[in-house]
This record gives sequence, C-alpha cells and structure tokens, in this order.
Amino acid sequence: MVPVRLNAARWTPGRPFESWLAEQLVQDFGLAGDDAHRLVHDRKVLPVVDGLDELDPGPPAGPPRRAMSLLAELNRYSDLSGRRAGAVVVTCRADRHAELRAAGVWLDDATLIRLHDLTVEQIAAYLKARWPDGHPCAGDRDAVQAALTGPAGRAVHLALATPWRLLLTVTAVESGADPDELLRVDPHADHRKGADAIAGRLLDAYVPAATRLTPRDAHGAAYRPDQVRAWLERLAAHLRWQAAVSARSDRPPPGLTAIDIVPHLLWPIGGRFLVRALHGLCAVALAIVAMVAFWTGSALGAPDLGAAGGGEQALTLAIMASWVVIVSGLSLSPWPSAAGGRANVPRRRRVTGAVLGGLAGLPVGVLGGLAGLLLTGGDVFGPLFAVVAGGTGGLALGSVIGLTAAGRVGAGRMTVAEAIRAEPVTLMGFGLCGALTGLAPLRLAHAGPAALVVGVAGAFVLAFALGVVFTITTGGWSMDAELAHPREALHRNPTIGMAFGLTGGVAAFLVFVMSQSLAVSLACAVVGGVAFGLSFGALAWTRTVIGLIVAAARGLLPLRLWSFLDWACEARLLRVSGATYQFRHRELQDFLTSADSGS
Repeated sequence: MVPVRLNAARWTPGRPFESWLAEQLVQDFGLAGDDAHRLVHDRKVLPVVDGLDELDPGPPAGPPRRAMSLLAELNRYSDLSGRRAGAVVVTCRADRHAELRAAGVWLDDATLIRLHDLTVEQIAAYLKARWPDGHPCAGDRDAVQAALTGPAGRAVHLALATPWRLLLTVTAVESGADPDELLRVDPHADHRKGADAIAGRLLDAYVPAATRLTPRDAHGAAYRPDQVRAWLERLAAHLRWQAAVSARSDRPPPGLTAIDIVPHLLWPIGGRFLVRALHGLCAVALAIVAMVAFWTGSALGAPDLGAAGGGEQALTLAIMASWVVIVSGLSLSPWPSAAGGRANVPRRRRVTGAVLGGLAGLPVGVLGGLAGLLLTGGDVFGPLFAVVAGGTGGLALGSVIGLTAAGRVGAGRMTVAEAIRAEPVTLMGFGLCGALTGLAPLRLAHAGPAALVVGVAGAFVLAFALGVVFTITTGGWSMDAELAHPREALHRNPTIGMAFGLTGGVAAFLVFVMSQSLAVSLACAVVGGVAFGLSFGALAWTRTVIGLIVAAARGLLPLRLWSFLDWACEARLLRVSGATYQFRHRELQDFLTSADSGS
C-alpha cells in the first residue's frame, strides 16, 4: 500500500470516506477517476488522516460531532462485508482523543501509538547543534540547560518537551529575549502550572521575536510587532468563526474550516452584511453599464424603428432587466467561488487547448451565422458576413474555452448535469445574454413573430450551452487543487471573467457594426465586455477586493494583505498548505484566538 496524507479538516460530514479518498487521489495526483476508484477499491492506498482534532472548533462547546462522524466513516471503510478491510492511520491530539473515548467513539481494532516527550538529553543535543561553542547564543544555551537541570527543571522540561516549543524558545532567544526570564518559574509551584506559565510566555514572545528577525517583506515594507499581532489575532478569530459556521452547515463551501486561511473566503472580516451590500451595489452598477453599452451599440434608441419596433424594444428591456436582476442576485450570494484549475500550465498545452477549442468553435459559429442569415431573410447581412462573423465569434469563444480547459487537465471534471445543478442562475444569465445578441439582428430585419421566437430561443440555448462548457472548464475551487500559490485561483477569477467578457464583446461587436459606425461599435463592445466580465464573471475577486478594502479601512487587516501573508510565511508565523494558508502551529492559532477578546 502507498501511504497518502489527507487533511481531516477537509472532509465533509456525510460524505462516504471511500469516494472522498478517491477524489483526493484525482485532485492531488492527477489520476483518472476510474483508476483512483480502483486503487481505493483494491486497498492499494494507505490513507493517513492527519488532524482528527482539527475537525471541530475549540474550545469544545459539546461533543466533537464532526470527528465522531469521521470515525464512524473510517470504521465502515475498515469493515466492508465481502471486501478486504481498509487499513488507515489517524493522528489526533491526546486531549481530543480522550474526549472521543469518553463519548464512546474510537477507531475499531486500532493500535494506539503515543508520541513521547523529548528527553533532557535530546533537548541539550539540539541546542548544542544549533548554538555550538563560539555562537553568539552559546551562553544562552547554557542558561537553558541550567534551567532544565535546576530546581524547577521538571516544569521547564515539560514546557520544552516538543519540537514546536523548542522552536518558540530559540526564536525568542535569537531575537534578544532573556532565557532566564522566559523560563522563570517558582520551584515550589505545581510543575504543570509552571509549564503552562512558561508556554504562555513563549507564545506571547513568538510574534515579536519573529517580526524582529524578519522585519521586512520582499518589497521592503516594514512591520511592527503590535501590527502583526493584531492582524494575526483577527485571522485567528476569523478561523474560529469559520469553524462555527462550518459546524452549523450541512454543506459548507470548500475551505471553510477551522485551520484554512483561504484568500477568497476572507471577505467577511470586513463585515458580512456591509461587504455583501457594497458588492451588490457595485455589481448592479456594472451590469447597468453593460446593458447601456449594449443598448447604445444596438441603436435601440433610434427614432426610426417604427411602431413594430416598440414591442421589440420592450422585449429587449425585459431581457436586460432580467439579466440585471440575475447579476444582483449572484452578487448577494453567500459564497462566490473562485475558479479551479491551474495558471502555471505549460505554454504548449495552452496553445494546444486554444487551437482545439478554436477548431471546435469555428463550425458552430458558422452554423450560427447561417442560421441568422436564414431567419433575417438576408435583409441585414449577406452570406459572406454570416460566414465570416459567425466563424470569428465561434473561433474566439472556442479558443478561450480551450485555453481555460487546458488548466483543468488532470483535475476532476463536472458532468453537464452537475454543472447545471451547481450554477443554474449563472447559466440563465448566459442564456439571456445570448438572447439579447440574437434579438438585435432580428429587430433590424423586422422579423416576424415565428422567426423572432426561433431566433431568440436558439440564441438562448446556444449561450446556455456555452455557459455549461464555461462552468465545466473553469471548475470550482478546491483546497486540494494543484496550485502554484494559494492566491492563484483568486487571481485567475478576474482573468477568466474578463476573457469571457471581452470574447462576448467580439460577438456583440459583430452585431453592433450592422447598425453603428466601427468606432462606436468597438467602444460599446469593449465597455460592455469589461463591465460584463467584472459583474458576472469575477464575483469572487470583486467580493474579496471589496471585503479587504473595507477591512483595511476599519484597521482590521493590512491593505496589502497578500504581501503580509507571504511575509508571515517567511517569518514562520504561517505556512502554505496546498491551496491555503495555515498558522504555523495550532497552539499558536489557539493562543491568538483566546487573546482576541473582541471577536
């Protein structure tokens, strides 16, 4: 069996462990779905489920129900009738393990392994290797060793008995802290209380020490210990809130865990209701701009349309208003998702995807143009324009879809049914945009009711189908996605949205030139495409930017949060774990959470 480490906090209650394990193999290692399920079915994988204690928020407000649910799933995985039992390794802190045992829940037929504390000799050997004779901290090494063997040595040893606590100690000492003060304890006091007091001083000193040792980020910006402490406390409080929300929700969004700092899920720090309201106003404003650009480019305000044109204008206005309502609803959604896939895809794969997508979209676009020619009776444009314009639009859309799909190679794919169930409102928005585009030439040709219905319905269906393809190719964000950086998916969100918005602008431009000058058509297409991309295709990015600006204005987070998060990883306060940030150690996160009394 091949061992595979899994983060327990990312398992969703109610999800069968076997199918979840296969999904992780697909996402982490790029296996085909059938291959992953076969490996799991044949018990060729040894799952190492890390962090059972991190499934439930702490301090505990009741039984650790999520951990209990996972253990129940693991017991089912290990005892399937007619199948070989599945071996599994689970890690858990001792206190949470004791709670689970007290609740009558454990892993059946399991061998319990406990990690021993470091011995005094091991601690001395580590300090000797880190601070050899002649090192500026050699004298401090002797002071630490003296505390370990002194009258309060039992308390000091208990406080320094893990590698994490040793890291806290050496970081504080190397930043200039006095080891005698850090390890000070009453020799007559209870040794456990003395160890807790030492641990509190070490944790309290860690953020200032790490800041002094790494005072500037890659751009030269300096940080003060009090700033860093306040920002980290705010992030820790947000993680506690995430844990509580996730525990109350049957299907929380990916990443909403007690330990994961996900860039596009940080916006609630600025104020959940305020940020959503501002996002809604911004999205509606952009949607109206997009519709005004389309209205202008389509020459719908021209006075010579005749009486028959009034009904078509009313239909156009109704579709526009419906689209603005859809955008406003999407902008108020609880958790806009960033795009999945990767950005650092080899250029050859990108080019291949774009070429194949363009070749697939070209004939579809030509057929669409010829269908428009048939429905308008040739009164608005001729066969050559139908072929060239339709082919250009299909080529552009197909190329962008293929380019985006290249970033999803090796990742889990949605089916058409899953895409429709996941984003029905978004797909309706795509369809309405297609209906608007198809309506414009029919209006210019004064098409009859039958042609109008067929043309608008056909354009709606085609755009709806393109929306389905868009949803499948961009995919949903996953904590296990193969990203070069945790912010990569968020950065791709406006890029993908703008790409599809401007590509849709190409189709709109080909419609606008039927009734407007080249300059006006180009201006309306660009303005409308940009507004469409930001309001409809970049929801997660827009929500996040608004949330971070509000949080910075309220002094809750730095304006340049991304630089701060990178610096915090360099300073060993945070770490990158796949597609998310995490605190360097759960003890530091819990300490900062308890320190934030205002959360």
